[in-house]
Amino acid sequence: MSTPPRMTIPRRVDVTTELEVKRSRFITLLRRVDDEAAARGLLAEARDIFPDARHHCSAWVISVPDAQPLWHSSDDGEPSGTAGRPMLDILLGSGLTDVAAVVVRYFGGTLLGTGGLVRAYSDAVAAALARAPRVRLVTSELWTLLLPHADAGRVESELRGRGVAVHEVAYVADGVRLTLAGQDREGLGALVAALTRGEGVLEPAGRTVIEEPAG
Repeated sequence: MSTPPRMTIPRRVDVTTELEVKRSRFITLLRRVDDEAAARGLLAEARDIFPDARHHCSAWVISVPDAQPLWHSSDDGEPSGTAGRPMLDILLGSGLTDVAAVVVRYFGGTLLGTGGLVRAYSDAVAAALARAPRVRLVTSELWTLLLPHADAGRVESELRGRGVAVHEVAYVADGVRLTLAGQDREGLGALVAALTRGEGVLEPAGRTVIEEPAG
């Protein structure tokens, strides 16, 4: 049974937005993260970039294989429940996973009150999410295919031309080993057989996670 795809934002796509509420500035940093260390790394970056800000509030949602997702929220000195949890609620409501948000606040001199803070931090994260592209994380089976050197280039080109994801190409002593990603074992096997005159054999090689455009 295939694993349902997860939604997130692409790697190497950092989103930064700014919202002003009664002269307080709320700067949001949004990033794809694969683990808690990466999420804490984003928080550390925010503290380095904006060292004079009064608050560096954070929230993240990180998927854990065969377990419940890891959730985190921090008010970082704001009144309890007015920053981190509203940020987390917006992340959870987006349906995204493996994503972290840090909202940096520069106090503008006017108290916003509990409700005002909740709205401001929620709106800050929502604004960043609105600018973030989406991708699907699809768990795919991996297969290796060993080919003679003379045939490898042609077969690889044909596979790519027909939409097969070639995950890796390795030159080994007895030929060229392609690592292919694909869920349809039967269909991929039939294509390989046709391209190799029945000589190519797919061997299971584990799984990988592929990014696909969300459309």
